[in-house]
Amino acid sequence: MSAALEIAQHALSDGLSRVIHDYRPDYHLAPPVGWMNDPNGVVYFRGEYHVFYQHHPFEAKWGPMYWGHAKSADLVHWQHLPIALAPGDDFDRDGCFSGSAVVCGDTLALIYTGHTWLGEVGDERSIRQVQCLATSTDGIRFVKHGAVIENAPQDTIMHFRDPKVWQEDDYWYLIAGARLGDKPLLPLYRSTDLHAWEFLDYVSSGSEGDGYMWECPDLFRLNGRDVLLYSPQGMQPEGYERLNKYQTGYRVGRLDSEWHFTGGPFIELDNGHDFYAAQTLLAADGRRLVWAWLDMWESPMPSQAHHWCGMLGLPRELELHADRLCVYPARELTALRKEPLPGTSWWDGSGARWVREVNGDRLEIHVHLDLLGCTDGHLGIALRCSDDGQEETLLYYDASLQRLVLDRSRSGAQVTGQRSVAIDPTQERLELRVFLDRSSIEVFDENGRFSLSSRFYPGPDSLGVKLFASGSGGRVSIPKAWPLGSGWL
Repeated sequence: MSAALEIAQHALSDGLSRVIHDYRPDYHLAPPVGWMNDPNGVVYFRGEYHVFYQHHPFEAKWGPMYWGHAKSADLVHWQHLPIALAPGDDFDRDGCFSGSAVVCGDTLALIYTGHTWLGEVGDERSIRQVQCLATSTDGIRFVKHGAVIENAPQDTIMHFRDPKVWQEDDYWYLIAGARLGDKPLLPLYRSTDLHAWEFLDYVSSGSEGDGYMWECPDLFRLNGRDVLLYSPQGMQPEGYERLNKYQTGYRVGRLDSEWHFTGGPFIELDNGHDFYAAQTLLAADGRRLVWAWLDMWESPMPSQAHHWCGMLGLPRELELHADRLCVYPARELTALRKEPLPGTSWWDGSGARWVREVNGDRLEIHVHLDLLGCTDGHLGIALRCSDDGQEETLLYYDASLQRLVLDRSRSGAQVTGQRSVAIDPTQERLELRVFLDRSSIEVFDENGRFSLSSRFYPGPDSLGVKLFASGSGGRVSIPKAWPLGSGWL
């Protein structure tokens, strides 16, 4: 282990005793201590899933990036491993930025962006970014091989990062994000050995309104179609869409023989407050899985005062139906369920009804909304409610807007705002799966049509659940619910 890695590991060990667990998730990936953002490399290696992530072990805020590392045999129960990469060499002096992981023969390879500030730290007008390689034969200790792509396709490109690598036929392919002025570009390369790379062309580029940088690109096939997934910076809000500082979304189309992607419109992959930098994995059984950072830049992050910050969302399965990605919680997550809770029958009252049988901060709750006759007002569920009514997080159907709304206006610790998704006006019923894990809520449509993922920070005693209705018509029920166990070994 290098000296830089040893220092980082000691910082982790020393910091564990200071961590406060009030907001800390119990079955999501989060750093032992310090900061976490993007999932870097997700890979299946020797019968286990490995997830790497952007990590700063010394403080609970962004700093020179390391690669944290965890693994799981079942996508449910995770184990932290030693930090995989530390910055400090000439090619990655100021950070080992995001990238990907692939299996090459009996070797696990990490391809990442080496970052250097050429001027003042934090001045993004003067940087150098190169694509680097590190390999391991045991999946734990990695040897750096330096920069394997030292120059962007054009000399005037400085922002050049987040390589995603995959194998197809006899070649490895690499797609990265780049920025020329305020124009986003996605250069594509290929290689036979992960060391020498040939630039092919730009897969896609942005036009006016598309933002200035597309981070964390991913390109994969589902059902015979090509899917381009990326995280744009600089897109402006439009109605109920793109309300977060940055987004993660996709386009469905075709990559032609000249390496050019043409496709449909940009569609956000998640409609909540906190979902960014998604990265996918083709699992051994053929499923396309995805992870994302369950936070958002410049959002309140009260766990920083608790000596840790950041978490990843649940692993999700992606399916393609027509020109839309459908998103489902990974099927393995049912292993977290403990003894089922009683749930409720249909309720068609008005006002609010406490559900005393369902209570807690680590739950899976199935919520059914019968929309037939619901023509005005709100119909839904209140979660993480305090006894005095001061804290609650609302999930409801707004009949006038015909939208499902996640409202964290009273969710604690400075967070606020609503996010929502349109519901087909002909739809008579909504069936939802809701996952709570102390400071996170993830809502999934049972049919995969949407998800809403957000952080929130209610007090530790705000554990109640209510059904509520403020208009006429409609019914709500909780047919099933479970307390969830720990996801850590």
